[in-house]
Amino acid sequence: MGIHDLTPASIRPSRRAFLTGAGLVIGMTLAPKGFARAEDLGAIQADVQNEAAAAFNAFVRIAPDSTVTVLSKHIEFGQGPYTGLTTLVAEELDADWSQMRVEAAPADDDIYKNLAFGLQGTGGSTAIANSYEQMRKAGATARAMLVAAAADEWGVPSEEIAVSNGTISHKASGKSSDFGSLASKAATMDVPSEPALKDPKNFVLIGKDRPKLDTPAKVDGTAIFTLDIQLDGMLVAVVAHPEHFGATVARFDDTRARQVPGVVDVKQIPQGIAVYGENTFAALKGRSMLDVEWDLSQAETRSSEEIFEDYIARAKSDEAIEAANQGDVAANLNQDGLRTIEATMRFPFLAHAPMEPLDAVLVRREDGSIDCYNGAQFPGQDKAAISDVCGVDPANVRVNTQYAGGSFGRRAQFGSPYMREAAEVFKASGMTRPVKHMWTREDDIRGGFYRPIYVHTLKGALDAEGNIVAWDQAIVGQSIMNKDDIDSTSVEGASDSPYQIENRRVMSVNTGLPVPILWWRSVGHTHTAFAVETFLDQLLEEGGKDPVEGRLALLPKGSRERGVLVKVAEMAGFKGGTPPEGRAWGVAVHKSFSTYVAEIAEVSIGEDGGPTVHRVWCAVDCGVAVNPNIIKAQMEGGIGYGLGAILYDEIALGEGGGVVQSNFHDYRSLRISEMPEVQVAVIASSQPPTGVGEPGVPPIGPAVANAWRRLTGQAVERLPIVPARSAGA
Repeated sequence: MGIHDLTPASIRPSRRAFLTGAGLVIGMTLAPKGFARAEDLGAIQADVQNEAAAAFNAFVRIAPDSTVTVLSKHIEFGQGPYTGLTTLVAEELDADWSQMRVEAAPADDDIYKNLAFGLQGTGGSTAIANSYEQMRKAGATARAMLVAAAADEWGVPSEEIAVSNGTISHKASGKSSDFGSLASKAATMDVPSEPALKDPKNFVLIGKDRPKLDTPAKVDGTAIFTLDIQLDGMLVAVVAHPEHFGATVARFDDTRARQVPGVVDVKQIPQGIAVYGENTFAALKGRSMLDVEWDLSQAETRSSEEIFEDYIARAKSDEAIEAANQGDVAANLNQDGLRTIEATMRFPFLAHAPMEPLDAVLVRREDGSIDCYNGAQFPGQDKAAISDVCGVDPANVRVNTQYAGGSFGRRAQFGSPYMREAAEVFKASGMTRPVKHMWTREDDIRGGFYRPIYVHTLKGALDAEGNIVAWDQAIVGQSIMNKDDIDSTSVEGASDSPYQIENRRVMSVNTGLPVPILWWRSVGHTHTAFAVETFLDQLLEEGGKDPVEGRLALLPKGSRERGVLVKVAEMAGFKGGTPPEGRAWGVAVHKSFSTYVAEIAEVSIGEDGGPTVHRVWCAVDCGVAVNPNIIKAQMEGGIGYGLGAILYDEIALGEGGGVVQSNFHDYRSLRISEMPEVQVAVIASSQPPTGVGEPGVPPIGPAVANAWRRLTGQAVERLPIVPARSAGA
């Protein structure tokens, strides 16, 4: 059974080297335990990783040729953990950067758990934050064991041994060695329980710009994504899903589908009707020939407009739960002589639309074990789903994590519903042939697991001096965490707003819909930052306050929000400056995932009547900057992703509840020609590092909307800003 392009020569030339010598393997876990080697792995990636992990629960391996490979517990889908985690190890190991390699870790929720939420997974902008000390200790441990081996080999005190740029040396004797020559001996040395870590002032790699390790392979096309994998005898499977969320199969006729050349089989599974083909074309053509009648008795048949109206009515209902309440909002909203402003904001469903749609390849080996290849954001959850559906012991399921072409939250599903579908498809096939289960772009856009619809109702009051004396806000939407009480993902960024407004209340209403929902890049901050920052800006303008100085007056002294706001204003020349004629500046500052970001957008009215964003200035405070190059790239990417969403993106349920959009022609991304010039400043900090994958997204929407209001006099209370009819293709 061959795997196309997954060979030592073409994909990872260094992998087999690790099997030719014992080398050094280092594991740093909070609860060390053994990891058994599988007998028949069937895949180079799993074979190499488990060979190393068998003895030491490894995060770090050192091969006889002195290459150092870091096993990343976090998936790489463009956000940079492969490079960031490797940098942390290399820094403490005192390795030369040219030695460093990285591979995906095996699926193991105990050994490779995310310390932020207790299972193996990537999300919440936690990859570097939860791994910072752990991976540094892994590197420091490897260094200490190499030094101990050298001291023993050379008969010299370990404190006289130096390590620099991948060379171990003893000045007095003139002896030196590379890592590989001492790796086997080092593996027999005692493992230090608390290896000494560097003083940050001595960092050589941390804090320096460095290209991403995965860039060359992605540029020359050798990087392997799940869609690239081709196995001998592999079937391609697609599933016909209902057009209405909550619908189920009433009956189906597969006669015409089976007549399509290359269609092998058709099976009903819990999620719909699976069509199996010898190739992608046959599977897709066969699916298009199915005749399916759907039972809509439990389906969502309302339109988005009907849902919005229901939400607006429920904002003032008795079901609202208190998320934050200070002072006396009611009394201060109703005082004589106050000016009050109200807003009702509508936020649509949003799809994630990663460039690589969901996919997985499943193979049953001769011993009955199952190998899965996929872009696993929660590999332990995927492993459990396969085990449960296919009836295979978890110990006999291997998840081989591939590069993924984006996610933005889409692949991060507790319970792994997509993998459960893939496993159901595989099980229904009889599991005698490998199966590649695929979603098309249309499946993904129309398939649910959206950022929920939300409605915010806001009311604010100003006194005679233009000061904000009361703030009342209600947030209505589905609970991503499926909670009956306060869901922090619904109110984060609003209930914990840093602005010091004496009388402030935030209420929350959890709703229920058949539409499956999921976190979307920056989760609740996608809508709370927009609502808070645009309404605040409007109140400041009504009160005659400067948008920067007015915010500074409301932010606590010494706060990190103040730091990024002052910096971004300096970058844009905001104080005393004016935008070019025909343009306006909009400001926003927001904390998400413990990272502070302020942005100023320069906007004009475009030829289509919508906003054209020319420039964006961004200041970010994310603690220790492990790699400023990646931080800047993530801010730029977040700005582009968020800008496309607030300008153009909406998943709408039409008349009868069916999804209107289907592909990039009507759910469009930002074009490269529309990307503004972006300048990013990373604030120097000694605080622990925090995430950067998501925090660039929340401020861009309100910054653009605030500029737009100043240009047009019209507050943005509904997204997207550009209606679908004029968004273009």
